[in-house]
Amino acid sequence: MNTPKNVPSSEGSGTIFDKFLNGIETLGNKLPDPAMLFFLLLIIVWVFSAILSPFDFGEVHPLTGAELSVQNQLTGDSLAGFLASMVRTFVLFAPLGIVLVAMLGVGVAEHSGWIDAGLKKLLGFTPATFLTPMLILIAIVSHTAADAGYVLVIPLGGVIFYAAGRHPLAGIAAAFAGVSGGFSANFIPSAIDPLLMSFTLEAARILDPAIELNPLNNIYFTAAACLLIVAVGWYITDKIVEPRLAGIRVDGDKDEMPKMEDVTPKESRAFWLGFFAMLAGVVGLFLWAWPESSSLRDPSWDNPEVSSLFSFNAPLMQAIVPLIFIFLLIPGVVYGYASGRYKSSKDMIDNMSKAMESMGYYIVMAFFCALFIDAFGKSNIGLLIAVKGANFLQALALPGQLTIVGIIFLSASVNLLVGSASAKWALIAPIFVPMLMQLGISPDLTQAAYRVGDSVSNIITPLLPYFPLVVVFCQRYVKNTGIGTLISMMIPYSIIFGIAWTIFLLIYWWLGIPLSFEANYIYPAG
Repeated sequence: MNTPKNVPSSEGSGTIFDKFLNGIETLGNKLPDPAMLFFLLLIIVWVFSAILSPFDFGEVHPLTGAELSVQNQLTGDSLAGFLASMVRTFVLFAPLGIVLVAMLGVGVAEHSGWIDAGLKKLLGFTPATFLTPMLILIAIVSHTAADAGYVLVIPLGGVIFYAAGRHPLAGIAAAFAGVSGGFSANFIPSAIDPLLMSFTLEAARILDPAIELNPLNNIYFTAAACLLIVAVGWYITDKIVEPRLAGIRVDGDKDEMPKMEDVTPKESRAFWLGFFAMLAGVVGLFLWAWPESSSLRDPSWDNPEVSSLFSFNAPLMQAIVPLIFIFLLIPGVVYGYASGRYKSSKDMIDNMSKAMESMGYYIVMAFFCALFIDAFGKSNIGLLIAVKGANFLQALALPGQLTIVGIIFLSASVNLLVGSASAKWALIAPIFVPMLMQLGISPDLTQAAYRVGDSVSNIITPLLPYFPLVVVFCQRYVKNTGIGTLISMMIPYSIIFGIAWTIFLLIYWWLGIPLSFEANYIYPAG
């Protein structure tokens, strides 16, 4: 890594694919700063909403049945509402609170030295060859903790790779691919499973009011997909992404980067004390959540034995981010005092403050991102594009297998415009699910196809609320990392994941492997 400046690794040479990625990186890095880009996108949405609002597109809202039209955001009322709600829009921007609360815990665990000691121990017994699959697997498992993987696992990917003498951006890319590109690959149930099923069920009842679905109706498929994502992600990281990064010099602040020093006996003892303190907290949480009468369960769910802990309204699921904060704070504090780094509580507060200092740039980007996403949603432009695409697919009347592929492709495309997985599915499930039921395809299979498409394009859209945060993590190591650099790193994951996962679903379907318990491929069930 001795190149004098940050340039694409294969500039002017390499395969056609290398040149394509280099071109994407070059063009992407010519885009404005991410914060300014979101501001410009906000202006574009305003302008196009005014231009398109007079037109009748002949579509209806898939949930309400009301006429679907573009809402002009440049009217006096809209602009007044924009100004009146600006602070509320920013403060209630969901990723903002998740990021800041989680980072308080991360700050204590990281700056006290507990994470650093753990990483050194991890590297001590893990061969460098297996760091990539281990990181991707951890990233996949982090889905259980809602969006905490974005603020915990992705930066740790850079730390682990840099400490192992590998390019830190490759570690960030691998972790990002697991957390976001493999979003629907997990063998542990999470809140997103019953949440998506609830929209699938409501859509299916448009055609069949008596139908019932299992809350974890894709869990076997998503569990099997873990093996695929780990294997394919491992190949992409080690054979495609990291070799391209060889020409990009790491020029971040050396004082902020982990150093591979030996763990002293005192630090080792402090680490294990912190680890067992965290483990005691996890055991306590398990004992609290286990009884069916636990206050952490959702008592309104029809089948508490199956899903009350994992339903969207379960207090346990809603408390995931605070629990991440607590379970990182505990070992960090124990380690700090046991290792001698903490002399008073002020040291812990200083660590939290230091973590917040690095979030200043993200907060600025989050401000403009929140305003843009809010205006984009209110304009109905993204919804109109989603409905038009779904109706076009319906009109093609393709065979079942091709229709499933089409749904994956359309879901991936719509994901570039509408970020929330549940919001997209709430909007397009009423079209997809009944349509495929009439073709003999079950709601369970339709949802599985949607989840594949929804995952694979997460990592290449700057409209993903956490995308600016990942850019910030990269800039810790390579100062002039831009949107183009990140997109060019993630395109191989997006393309190959999309192809491999689609083929995997078709083969899985062809072999007749169950999607889950009490789940079906055909409708009505045989």
